Amino acid sequence: MIPRDLAIALMIALAAFVLLSMLFAWRRRLRRDAGLAAPLGVPEHAEVRDRHEVLYVSTTKHDQPLERLTMSPLAYRARGEAAVTDRGLALCLDGAPTVFLASSRLVDVGRATVTIDRVVEPGGLVRIAWNADDATVVDSYLRLTDGDPKNFISELQRLVPASGPSDDSAAPDTGAQS
Repeated sequence: MIPRDLAIALMIALAAFVLLSMLFAWRRRLRRDAGLAAPLGVPEHAEVRDRHEVLYVSTTKHDQPLERLTMSPLAYRARGEAAVTDRGLALCLDGAPTVFLASSRLVDVGRATVTIDRVVEPGGLVRIAWNADDATVVDSYLRLTDGDPKNFISELQRLVPASGPSDDSAAPDTGAQS
């Protein structure tokens, strides 16, 4: 039988090991994603078309909703406001500078049910696919706190640039879930 003091010491050592492993893994992820940053600042004279209170959930690798990116300033969940303008999407998150996704960066907008740290009712998240740089497409997930995201998604889809002619032959998107 293991003495009580030894069992307590082993549990403390195990807990410290787990916490240190989590810390080192997070720091490694921060270093891995250091080259990626969200664009900041809203252009002058941008006209706001739609505005919603949101919970920013995460940004992940494109089509990999469980692979979080620690892109500055989108590394952590936050409450805030999403404003659709005539030039793109502005994310004003609590404690962070305003992120602006110009319409030229937008790739796709749709609904999602799951991302890292969050599972909601079917289609309860808004997934925004956008170009972080020339070679990297990422997905950012928002949860509207003030109702159905249908109009919000429609406004954002109007901003997505039309794709090349090869997409015209694809089956039409029903707009349901991604």
